[in-house]
Amino acid sequence: MRAVIQRVSEASVKVEERIVSEIKKGVLILIGIEDKDTEEDIRWLTGKIARLRIFEDENGVMNRSLLDVKGDAIVVSQFTLHASTKKGNRPSYLRAAKPDIAIPLYEQFVSQLEIDINKKVGTGIFGADMKVSLLNDGPVTILIDTKNKE
Repeated sequence: MRAVIQRVSEASVKVEERIVSEIKKGVLILIGIEDKDTEEDIRWLTGKIARLRIFEDENGVMNRSLLDVKGDAIVVSQFTLHASTKKGNRPSYLRAAKPDIAIPLYEQFVSQLEIDINKKVGTGIFGADMKVSLLNDGPVTILIDTKNKE
């Protein structure tokens, strides 16, 4: 499971010109799911995101978490995070999970994150053509891969 976490001042997701989710201060999470992902990956990643200290404290130091600032979150499924560009110029998405596997894991991820941050989490619409807007704050962008815990 791969996630791109972006600290935002605001973010929104539109589908067919209709806003389906929007937040103010918090994080926009792009999540890529592969067949090998498990509930353990979900619990580890949502816990990490909830406690990741990427928000500034009173001294301007990134020392506060999403939990500390009571920030919001939007989660958007993005299979392209598993693109392989090793050969040629056309990315391969063989590692990305098919919808029958990805959708339940995506829904579990959202549910677990709601538990971890104790609030409703916004989402995109799985498989839809989405327009994602954000005002990246910092900018702060973090990449986390559950198969490569650095």
